[in-house]
Amino acid sequence: MAAAPTCSDQPRDLPINEFTDHEELRDELARIERVSEGRVEVEVAGRSNQGREIWTARVGEGDKVVLLTSEIHGNEKVGTEAVLDLLDWVGTSDTRKARQWRSELTIVAVPKMNPDAAELDRRGNDMTWDQVTARFPQLRGSEPAWNYYTREIQGDDYASRPGFDVNRDYNPDLSYFPQPEDFPGSSAETGWFITPEAQTVRDLYRGLQAEFGEVDTYVDLHHQGACYVMPDDPDEFVTMSISGKFIDDPASDPELEEYADTYDLEYSKQLNVAAWNALQGKANQRPVFGNITLYPQDTNLPGTALGAFGLNGSGTVLFEIRGQTQTLGQQYRAVLTRTAYIGLDGILSSVASGRVEQLDPAVYDAIPERGPSIGSAEEADEDARVLRQAARERTASAG
Repeated sequence: MAAAPTCSDQPRDLPINEFTDHEELRDELARIERVSEGRVEVEVAGRSNQGREIWTARVGEGDKVVLLTSEIHGNEKVGTEAVLDLLDWVGTSDTRKARQWRSELTIVAVPKMNPDAAELDRRGNDMTWDQVTARFPQLRGSEPAWNYYTREIQGDDYASRPGFDVNRDYNPDLSYFPQPEDFPGSSAETGWFITPEAQTVRDLYRGLQAEFGEVDTYVDLHHQGACYVMPDDPDEFVTMSISGKFIDDPASDPELEEYADTYDLEYSKQLNVAAWNALQGKANQRPVFGNITLYPQDTNLPGTALGAFGLNGSGTVLFEIRGQTQTLGQQYRAVLTRTAYIGLDGILSSVASGRVEQLDPAVYDAIPERGPSIGSAEEADEDARVLRQAARERTASAG
């Protein structure tokens, strides 16, 4: 994936048929459950706004809980493929490593948590503000949430079919109930659990807390713009960016200080180092596995799943895989899937063995930061836009 002279994130209509759609996911999970002889248990955790199943797959009997979610944005599909490959392996393998994972870990995966968006191949879910206020009558008359899409985003026109960025609909108060005074909110504030997709994952997380006491590790798989390059080599694209930091110091924020004692940034850094080490170890086989950078660290996004669950004590890892379906389609699908798989393998192996606790979090701080975009990614990358908006809000607040 050496950088071409030009790169663009301008949306295009590209093939995506090799990715797993909703019906294929149902069949593949059923197959994995069957061939694993019950080691992998598949359930319907909830339903999307349009009534599609949101499936979970669970494997292992250990005390350390690892929650994996993918496709919270429906045009970010590679993570789903990696999660399915991982479930297939851990459910069927009789290797010593697989047995250790199943003994030490309870892995719970939501391979496609926003199926409506996935079927539409777009970022936002399929839901109107009127549907929100029908479920939460107290919000009638409130201004719609800031993350409500009614315009063109990444080439998709939401004017006739609105939706929400589900990854801004989380709140560290897992029992929070929407209040009109909290709307429209902003990118630097907490979300509301107004979408059934976020509610489903919240309820799953709370159930695991009740069962195990805590969710040890949370990994959320995303995509970023296609045109970011390595900081020291503009001829090489970033294959994936990683991060464990989504919250400024909660002790310094009156709205979040109650979570200061549970927030564990050091452990999140160790988890990310585990992924980094695994990928660097494979770079001699294929150099693109070594093109890993830090995602921007100047973030404060408590309304994301990673932010909310991190404040609740989970070690957190963000994978931002190169490109989205409107920019790459299914190009590089195999190598990008393998990249995500290697990163997940590194995390799960280190947690299962306990080696994660010996990893130096300072290594995280030495991971190179993401280089610039050589194309239009900064304009077309919706997450980059949100980060810029959050930075402006912090500057205005400080002023």
